[in-house]
Amino acid sequence: MKVPMLDLSEQYQELRSEVLEVLDGVMSSSRFILGDNVKKLEQDVAKYSNVAHGIGCGNGSDAIHIALQALEVGPGDEVITTPFTFFATGGAIVRAGAKPVYVDIDPVTFNIDPDKIEAAITENTKAIIPVHLYGQMADMERIAEIAKKHNLAIVEDAAQAIGAKHNGKSVGELGSAATYSFFPTKNLGAYGDAGMIVTNNDDVAEKSKVIRVHGSKPKYYHSVLGYNSRLDEMQAAILNVKFPHLDRWSELRRQKAETYTHLLKEMVGDAVVTPIEKEGNYHVFHQYTIRVEKRDELQKYLQEQGVSTMIYYPLPLHIQPVFKDLGYKEGDLPISEKAANEALSLPMFPELKTEQQEYVVAKIAEFYGK
Repeated sequence: MKVPMLDLSEQYQELRSEVLEVLDGVMSSSRFILGDNVKKLEQDVAKYSNVAHGIGCGNGSDAIHIALQALEVGPGDEVITTPFTFFATGGAIVRAGAKPVYVDIDPVTFNIDPDKIEAAITENTKAIIPVHLYGQMADMERIAEIAKKHNLAIVEDAAQAIGAKHNGKSVGELGSAATYSFFPTKNLGAYGDAGMIVTNNDDVAEKSKVIRVHGSKPKYYHSVLGYNSRLDEMQAAILNVKFPHLDRWSELRRQKAETYTHLLKEMVGDAVVTPIEKEGNYHVFHQYTIRVEKRDELQKYLQEQGVSTMIYYPLPLHIQPVFKDLGYKEGDLPISEKAANEALSLPMFPELKTEQQEYVVAKIAEFYGK
């Protein structure tokens, strides 16, 4: 059996006629940038996130950078974040002219550990970027308390977590801003690059809208140095077709996660550490990520058996070569480093079949001699 990490073909066939219809509508309108489809998506995603504003932009990486710039984070400032994340989180901080300060993670959720944040705060700290990794929100109540106490901004990196909740609060409700990625592999994915900032802060929203169009307001008059990061109409139209299905897809992901956990506990036992949904959280399982010993050997074996898996992420940001000037060394953030050696994400998408999951788990059990 072949089990892909992700298969978008069944989803496309289900939505094909609708997608082609809206794309034809965009072509016929001859309005390709920041039109009615973008406005509708911005309004719908903002409402879904329980905030006032949505600002579409070119991708999730730009969304973080624009949000930081709108919050006036720049040279001389420090931004506290997690090293166990995709490069865009740290990259956006540096592109904004600030310095990333990495603190270790909670070994259960893989998210930033609130207990370690305050010790990293200095007179130069301007913001915190918690990452809601794999689809589970970080402890935003604790992080918001720390931010308020020290007068810090919060930019939630929710690239993998649209629809997730923490004690009933949505992404974006407790931060200064939150950012989404609509990369094709995401829970709500475009057919190309796309992203969005959501915020309750009127000033951040207005500044973000200006920054995404070269810092121009009015047109051809530039008061700030912005850049070109606009969400185009075709991607927005596709996302508008997909958006009404998001909650159903999230529930299907949660069902697949429950199936994996049941099968792994039954067939593999303590050779695998399964993901945990923390009390009060609503996990949308962008990824189903296990922790195992002999991770690389297991991945190789599964590949030979036709099972695709991914490692998110093999090298934490604090020891990435590009950040060597920050002065971190191996051993500084041991929980993140251990996770990077043990984490393995299994195939996960709403259309994943039970027999495929059974096959995946059977092969894991086979590898560990269970």
